[in-house]
Amino acid sequence: LSRAYSTAPVGAKSGNGVLWASLATGAVLVGGYFYTRSKQTISIESATPATKALDPKNFVAFKLKETIPINHDTSRFRFALEPNQELGLDITSCFVVKAKVGDDEKPTIRPYTPVSPQHARGYFDLVIKKYPTGKMSSHIHAMAPGDVLEIKGPVAKLPYKSGALKEIGMIAGGSGITPMVQLIQHVLADPSDHTKMTLVFANKSEDDIILRSTLDEFAKKHPDQLTVHYVVDKASSANWKGDVGYVSKELVQKYMPAAAKGDILVSVCGPVPMMKSISGVKAPDYSQGEVGGIFKELGYTSEQVFKF
Repeated sequence: LSRAYSTAPVGAKSGNGVLWASLATGAVLVGGYFYTRSKQTISIESATPATKALDPKNFVAFKLKETIPINHDTSRFRFALEPNQELGLDITSCFVVKAKVGDDEKPTIRPYTPVSPQHARGYFDLVIKKYPTGKMSSHIHAMAPGDVLEIKGPVAKLPYKSGALKEIGMIAGGSGITPMVQLIQHVLADPSDHTKMTLVFANKSEDDIILRSTLDEFAKKHPDQLTVHYVVDKASSANWKGDVGYVSKELVQKYMPAAAKGDILVSVCGPVPMMKSISGVKAPDYSQGEVGGIFKELGYTSEQVFKF
């Protein structure tokens, strides 16, 4: 098996229906940069109640404030909010963005899952990987400070209740890291939530691991609660200490909480081939569908599996 799917975009279909099938596989990550580098400069919460920027029924225009390159194909985009305004996005939810791209008659609409601190005020960050055939990712990468992006949401995904689970296993491929980072950040920020988490993050190469420093910082600060394992197609140096290959049955057995434990959840986010191999794809109506792939072989039930 090849794991070229880790960083490839989901198939180039059009229409809004496909958006809801792949809400978490858009190439957007956010917030970790804030967590590790900007903690002293921007207030997350204050005593004054914040207003919410998002509108679930209408698209709202948000102005790009700055762009900071991260690697060869990924940049961080900071969008401005009012000083006492927060995005208004619940945990493990996403939003959709709309833009007129090129000469297309209809606007392009794509889902993205931000993972900036839930109550961050005055800004939100998107870390976006540019795909050669990605209309929206290319459009956003071409934006200049002052340009606006239309956004509507939130769109709810996994209902999460603090402390309801003993352990959460997460498998992400490439840009599918999005909802995982969002959830990890939320759990670790809640001192009353002692849920244990294990993340397996698969990529083509070491250079493609987005927000690695952020994930490592999370794990370093919370070693008893979070463990992160990296998987690459091929190691680029002899110093690579992670796993090599693809996410196999053996790897799932090695790192994920066993189905027999109870009070556990295993979640997956990545391109369709990866989902098919590990958990089975969603149903035609974009509901969770039956458990398939490796998870089915290992005895996980539909109550124990969530497909982003």
